[in-house]
Amino acid sequence: MTPEFDAVIVGAGFGGMGAAIALQEMGYSRLSILDREDDLGGTWHVNHYPGLAVDIASVTYSYSFAPNPNWTRLFAPGAELKRYAEHIADTYDLRHAMRFGVLVERAEWDDDAQFWRVTTADGEEITGRFLVTATGFLSQPHTPDFPGIDSFTGAVLHTTRWDDAHDVSGERVAVIGTGATAVQLIPEIAERAEALTVFQRTPIWVVPKIDFPIPPVVRRLFARVPATQKAARKVNDALLEALMIVGVLHFRQAKPMNKAAALLAKAHLRLSVRDRATRRALTPDYDFGCKRPTFSNKYFRAFNRRNTRLETSPIERFDADGIVTVDGRHTPIDTLVLATGFNLWDVNFPALQIIGREGRDLGAFWRDNRFQAYEGITVPRFPNLLSLNSPYSYSGLSYFTTIESQMGHMRRLLGELQRRDAVSFEVTEEANDAFLTEVTERLGDSVFYRGQCSTARSYYFNQHGEAALLRPTSTTASFRAASTFPLSDYEFRTPATV
Repeated sequence: MTPEFDAVIVGAGFGGMGAAIALQEMGYSRLSILDREDDLGGTWHVNHYPGLAVDIASVTYSYSFAPNPNWTRLFAPGAELKRYAEHIADTYDLRHAMRFGVLVERAEWDDDAQFWRVTTADGEEITGRFLVTATGFLSQPHTPDFPGIDSFTGAVLHTTRWDDAHDVSGERVAVIGTGATAVQLIPEIAERAEALTVFQRTPIWVVPKIDFPIPPVVRRLFARVPATQKAARKVNDALLEALMIVGVLHFRQAKPMNKAAALLAKAHLRLSVRDRATRRALTPDYDFGCKRPTFSNKYFRAFNRRNTRLETSPIERFDADGIVTVDGRHTPIDTLVLATGFNLWDVNFPALQIIGREGRDLGAFWRDNRFQAYEGITVPRFPNLLSLNSPYSYSGLSYFTTIESQMGHMRRLLGELQRRDAVSFEVTEEANDAFLTEVTERLGDSVFYRGQCSTARSYYFNQHGEAALLRPTSTTASFRAASTFPLSDYEFRTPATV
């Protein structure tokens, strides 16, 4: 029995495209890239709210093998990331393999046929030798079920479903959430709205954003002499490595660096916000790094505006024209903006039902046991599954570091599959257990376990209380592991053994 495709890839963002590029390099040309949205780009297609920009310097936030010399700012606006995604799809001839508006609901391994059967919401079945899940970390929006929200008669906007035609000028607006998305959005709304109330549950660490336009002469230099952009990338990588890897993952050994980052953020807050009570409310009571910090020069200053108010009293309920907090205060609003983040651990890992060998349900296995994936990409009893953006996969530098590390793992693994003329691969239980033990021990030195994170309400922590998202190694180490992991950690089935 021959499957329809070499691989079915779920997700047409940068992760899915990276996987497709790696598969093409290995000679797999029959690809099907499925996405529930109406175009490619993943989060950079879905998100287009005012103020959207990358929160990692542009010289780092791209594939290292496909640098973009045309970023207009050090922190590129979201529209440029969308254009970069389109450029990648065209450069590597991926569009012909893409189908949009396709919601994948289920995938099941057929052990007799040795391929995956993928089922869409409309009942279509697609078969592929390999299954690649590339749905990203932040793909399942979280919308709290506030009492009475259905009775609210005003407009409701979620940051992942922004209505570009909606003008908040002259309106009374409420923003719920103060995460990285809200930090970008709130200053934009504050400039237009008649009144803005920001409902905060947990404050966020914010440090100054050193952002500026990249002069045309520099962009031309990057295009003509790529080594110059590569050098700029290395400098930025080193700074991020120090911040994330040392200050967060090696908190026990480098606690002073972590404290210095917190002091920088507090100084930024003090210099930006005039009102003392507002400053206190905006100051986190958890250690720097427990929750993803962000960069902004405008967020704190928005609270100096007469039309902007910070509300920290919990929401009790909605009524037809506003929000009532537990202290009895009623805030009338015309438009509600939900910047309430994403649901990683309940519905995102994985974002579809995946049934492996012997009927094992991946989502149920993770939730009933521990979230785990060997080298952040494969799981025992799930042959020929490449689960990108899985537990313990995210590298501290950027999403692209994670993608490229996993692309390297794919090349090594599939190269061995081809050398053996095998039909399937599966990581062993022993290798998976050893990797889980190793990353668990390494995380023991991180801010997540050595710091004070109990009040952070961070998406880094799953329902088991484990910080099972970040890979606790340096970026160099993650790339080295992707190209040197023991091939004996996998079992390969040949046609003779099927």
